[in-house]
Amino acid sequence: MSKPLLIAVVIISLLSLAIPGRAWAGRETVSLAGIEFLFGYGQGDLDYGEDYKIIPLLVAFDFDIKALTKKIGFNPASMVQFQIEPFLGLITQPKTNLEIGNSFLFKLGLVPDDWKLQPYLKGGAGMIYMTQHTIEQSTQFNFIPQAGAGLHYFINSDTALTAEYRFRHLSNASIKHPNSGIDADIYLFGIARRF
Repeated sequence: MSKPLLIAVVIISLLSLAIPGRAWAGRETVSLAGIEFLFGYGQGDLDYGEDYKIIPLLVAFDFDIKALTKKIGFNPASMVQFQIEPFLGLITQPKTNLEIGNSFLFKLGLVPDDWKLQPYLKGGAGMIYMTQHTIEQSTQFNFIPQAGAGLHYFINSDTALTAEYRFRHLSNASIKHPNSGIDADIYLFGIARRF
């Protein structure tokens, strides 16, 4: 991957964090609703050599988008969020390396907001740069569509312990071949804070 492309990915990821919590005073808009810190373990099968193993560290910025979904007639009692999620992952196998990127996800709660136990579904995509070279992927810059389910357990009104499973597909969208992709199961644990 060229250095200018890597710099562009990092700049876009950092700029995405600058989205304001409220665009205009007095209007219903998207607002920053919370932040999550997650870490865990992931593993994917490689066609050649040892499995792909990672230890991810993620920070998710949760934006309440109910004001927007209400305008299209979707107004559930549960959480409806858009997440901006920068992450860093330590690749421990096949060789020690790093992955860095940013994901954009939608998160939908399955029960009313005021319940202590909050199961949810999540899905989206992002961009990733990995220093690991694999036979499966001809490029180090890739895309990561992903989906998962999780559970928040609120220990008080604003703080929750979180457990989450994600399926992640890593691919360069056939920009260059080979592009057989790397599928990974990722298990995450952490803490969430509502504002």
